[in-house]
Amino acid sequence: MAFIQRTDAEALMPEDAALTVVDGMPESSAVMRLGRQLPNMSRSQRRMPVVDSLLTAYFVTGDTGQKKTASMAWANKYINAEELAVIVPIPENVLDDTEYDIWGQVQPRISEAFGVAFDGAVLRGVNAPAAWPTNLKAGALAAGNQVVLGAGGGDLYDDIMGEAGTIAKVEEDGFMVTGHVSALSLRAKLRALRDDDGRPIFVASMQTGGGYELEGNSIYFPRNGAMDATDVLMFSGDWDQLVWSFRTDITYKLLDQAVIQDTDGSILYNLAQQDMVALRAVMRIGWQLPNPINRIQETEADRYPFSTLLPA
Repeated sequence: MAFIQRTDAEALMPEDAALTVVDGMPESSAVMRLGRQLPNMSRSQRRMPVVDSLLTAYFVTGDTGQKKTASMAWANKYINAEELAVIVPIPENVLDDTEYDIWGQVQPRISEAFGVAFDGAVLRGVNAPAAWPTNLKAGALAAGNQVVLGAGGGDLYDDIMGEAGTIAKVEEDGFMVTGHVSALSLRAKLRALRDDDGRPIFVASMQTGGGYELEGNSIYFPRNGAMDATDVLMFSGDWDQLVWSFRTDITYKLLDQAVIQDTDGSILYNLAQQDMVALRAVMRIGWQLPNPINRIQETEADRYPFSTLLPA
């Protein structure tokens, strides 16, 4: 198991250099940003009744015609809260010799790491808990909502905006695309698209702080490592359909007397004996995609509110 050694923190220890840390703002979770957050869960599982069949109305024939009856049905879907956790050990001597708040640097990175893990699990199924729903890539594939870059004979514009593009795939299932999550490498491909007069098709929007838009919906290019351009180039979908919730937000506990073991039971660190401390961070979170029935596509197996653009 890794831990912060003296050599890792030497840049924070005062020498002749100014006590300044140049650091980028950790990227937030794209899924949390675009999806719909529900109130915190009071238990480890939350039940969500979802409409499973629709009503049908009938015209009545003549003045004395009989009115027909109709019924509705609901199905249960569940949000299961699963635990994300990490322990960051560090020798006490390193903390003593550092005139900078190391924990203040570590905590944002823990938040970032949790966001990466959550996005990877939801988007592509990376280390996803078994109790969670099918990830967006697999769900889109099962519903036939995938487009392979250039496979249709058109260009990137057709792959996204065309009649058989990623946006149309979602619309054919009765949903409206509200946003996109894309690999960073796709940004250059979008910039390169030109119309017949050589003018850029996709331009940065002043309303979104310079971000790109497709039909007024923002494209996010997360830099947290959750997107892999060799696997998926872009997710397009109705993000209002994706819901997520905390069971508990990130909580921290500083350990100083614990014994930290590897998964095989071997002891890695004895904090008290080795004069070390460790910051333990825990978060419990869950998500669900209710995928309710709609008038456009009533067959659940063929209905999905997301599509994917895959690399060639």
